[in-house]
Amino acid sequence: MPRLIGLSGDDPRAVLDGIRHALDGGPALGLGMLDDVRAEAPDGTAAVIATSGSSGIPKRVVLSAGALRASARATAARIGQGRWLLALPAGYVAGLQVLVRSLLAGTDPVMLEGRFRPEAFAEATRAAAGGGDGLYTSLVPAQLATLLDAADEDTGVLDALRAYRAVLVGGQALPEPLRDRAADAGIRLVRTYGSSETSGGCVYDGLPLDGVTVRAVDGELRISGPMLADGYLGDEELTARVFLRDADGTRWYRTGDLGLVEDGVVRVHGRADNVIVSGGINVSLDRVERIVRRIPGFAGAVVVGIPDPRWGEASVIVAARGEELRRSEAEQLERARDAVAAEIGRHARPARLILVDELAALPSGKPDREAVRRLVSELRRTD
Repeated sequence: MPRLIGLSGDDPRAVLDGIRHALDGGPALGLGMLDDVRAEAPDGTAAVIATSGSSGIPKRVVLSAGALRASARATAARIGQGRWLLALPAGYVAGLQVLVRSLLAGTDPVMLEGRFRPEAFAEATRAAAGGGDGLYTSLVPAQLATLLDAADEDTGVLDALRAYRAVLVGGQALPEPLRDRAADAGIRLVRTYGSSETSGGCVYDGLPLDGVTVRAVDGELRISGPMLADGYLGDEELTARVFLRDADGTRWYRTGDLGLVEDGVVRVHGRADNVIVSGGINVSLDRVERIVRRIPGFAGAVVVGIPDPRWGEASVIVAARGEELRRSEAEQLERARDAVAAEIGRHARPARLILVDELAALPSGKPDREAVRRLVSELRRTD
C-alpha cells in the first residue's frame, strides 16, 4: 500500500505536479492531510481528499487514477476538451478535476492567483484565450453571482464569461434567478451534480455522463459508474454502508440525496438528512431554501433548523445584507413565508430572518452551514 504525500491544496502548482505523477503510478496525494502523511492508501490510488463538506463530519475519500481519468474522459465526451481555467481550490474535487482534465487534454491550466476577484478572472481568461483552444472553467454559484454583479458594470468581465465554451457550475443548488441572469447574458452554463465520491460532477444538466447510471431507491439517489471512489480511508464501516453491491455485482454509491429519475432526467430534491419535523410534519430545508433563493435579495440565502417551543422545530433564513434587503426586513420575511406556504404549505414557513454582513463560506465557496448554525444558536441564546 503506497504512502501518501500530504498537501494542503493551497498551492495549485504543487497539486498539478503531484497529480501528474500520481496518474502515472507515482505516489498518491493526500489533499488536506498534512497531519496524516503516515497514512497508506490502496494500490492504484491517485488522491485521497479529506473533506467535511458542509456537514462537519470528516471523511477521507479514496480516488483511484482510473476513477479520475474516467470522470475527465466522460466530461470531455459531453462538452469537449480544451484549455481550463482553475478558479476553485485545487484541494477540492472540483478543482482537482480541472487539473486532471487539463492533463488528459494535453493543455496547461490557467490558474488564478490569490483571492477570487472578477478583474483577475477576466485577465486570466484573456490570457487563456490566446492559446486558440476552447475555453472551460468550473465555478460555484457564489462565484458566478460575483462575476455577474461585476459584469453589470464591467464589460470586460462579461466578455470573459461569454468566452467560455462551457462554465460548469456545481457544489450546491444553482438558484433559478442566477441561472436566468446568466442565460440572459449569453453565458453557456452547465449545471453539474456529483461529489468527491463520484470524482466530481457526473450528471450534467440533469443527464448522467456516459457510463453513469442513476436510480432512486426509496427516494434516495444512487449512482454507479467507473468514476466511483474506492471508499473512505481507514473507515471500512462507513465504506460498507455507503458503497453497496447489488445481486448483479454492480457497485452503487448511496448519495444521501433525495430525488427521482424521470425519463432519464435526474432531479435532486435535497439532502435526506437536512429535514426538520415541525408540528409533526417533515419539512425539507433544502426545498425551503430553493424557494427562498428565487426571491430577489435572497439568491445566496441559507436556511437552517432551530428548536421551537411550540412546533418542535422551525426554520430560519440567514442572508447577507443587500440593496433588496435594506427596504424592510419584516416585508422580506413575509414574502419568503408566503412563497414557501404557496408551494409547500403553511407548516413549512420560515420563522425568522437573520441578516449578516457576509455569509460564512468554506474554501470551496460553498456556504459553511455549520458556522451558520452556530451563529443562529448564539443569537438565540442572547435573545
